[in-house]
Amino acid sequence: MSLSRFGSTTRSVALAPLVFLAGLLALLLVVSGCTIPVPTGSAGETTPTETSEAQAPAPAPATLRVTPTDGATDVAVVEGVRALVENGSLTEVVLTNDAGKTIDGNLSQDASSWEPAVTLGYGRTYTLEVTYQGATGGPKTDTRTFTMANPQTILRPTLVTPGGGALESDREYGVGIIVAAKFDQPVADRTTVEKHMTVTTEPSVEGNWFWVDDATAHWRPEDYYATGTRVRVELDTEGRNLGGGQWGGESTEVDFTIGDRRVAIADDETKTVSVFHNQELVKTMPTSMGKGGWATYNGVTMHFWTQRGTYTVLDKASTVVMDSSTYGLPLDVGYKVTVDHGVRLTNEGIYFHALASSMWAQGNTNVSHGCLNLSPDDASWYFDQAVAGDIVEVRNTGGPEQEIWQNGDWAVPWSTWQRGAGA
Repeated sequence: MSLSRFGSTTRSVALAPLVFLAGLLALLLVVSGCTIPVPTGSAGETTPTETSEAQAPAPAPATLRVTPTDGATDVAVVEGVRALVENGSLTEVVLTNDAGKTIDGNLSQDASSWEPAVTLGYGRTYTLEVTYQGATGGPKTDTRTFTMANPQTILRPTLVTPGGGALESDREYGVGIIVAAKFDQPVADRTTVEKHMTVTTEPSVEGNWFWVDDATAHWRPEDYYATGTRVRVELDTEGRNLGGGQWGGESTEVDFTIGDRRVAIADDETKTVSVFHNQELVKTMPTSMGKGGWATYNGVTMHFWTQRGTYTVLDKASTVVMDSSTYGLPLDVGYKVTVDHGVRLTNEGIYFHALASSMWAQGNTNVSHGCLNLSPDDASWYFDQAVAGDIVEVRNTGGPEQEIWQNGDWAVPWSTWQRGAGA
């Protein structure tokens, strides 16, 4: 080997000293590496070779879960059919009924779950074909056929007031409004049915269902609602197994708002009706209430008191035909008259209404068969401001105590109401 220096003169140079120095340096490095340990994880740590690197774990296989099982019967028409994949995605789901119709479905955003978009048909047979794909391997398909429940009894609910009128959305009701869930036939399993009957309020109000008979449940809070409360009632029964061999018919729901606090107090001691608006007295009206006493006609015993208790306004009509024969009092000893400005308080036919012919008695003598007579002007005024759910308290009259079937929901003690079973 030769080295060039300054380009013009060439001579041989011995390499032994250089080799010696290189060897000495290597020895020093080896000794240093033995006597000065390098902390784990420091810049001095050696890098593993490719052969020592850990291998990445293999992806988990896709797992499909489908309900119901193949060949299943009595499948719930709501929430009874569903497909779910883990560690993969659903690539195609086809549900067809026994007439060959394809049923729409809802696929989750991440394509991991699917369910029908509509309520399936009672007694129908369906075929579900689910194709799914994992991170490795090809697509797989699961196919199964099943039959939905075919109940002999379907419960169909409606939402009404205690007076039987429809409970309506987007309107205001009085602070004492009672929600009534009425079914078209007796309920076999009240506990199960109640799981699908919900009342939501804003602000939150504690309340409870109370069964007034075997097909009707009423809901009320412990105290009157506050003005402005928003109420949502849902009977989520469609396709539900309600127990006792009964399944639910079409669901129903309403949303409404509580209006101003209007309370009318009819006091037999003063023979007046005092009307309070948001707890302020706004009007006092003379009245003539039920004359009292008992009578029996054709085996039917009846009384003529305006029963004391707490009522709510059920509905109102500008004219009402009063016919005593509808509750058993013959016309020859009763009446059939048309009155104006009727505000109904009971299903038996107790009203506030105008009656000019009894104005002489209003404020001093009870002469009616149970209604609360008012002058035409007072009856018109009360009619104009009354809404369903307004409170009417009758005080100091005779006769029997008001019962729940007489629009007496607010007469039931809260401790009794909470037990929920009146019938």
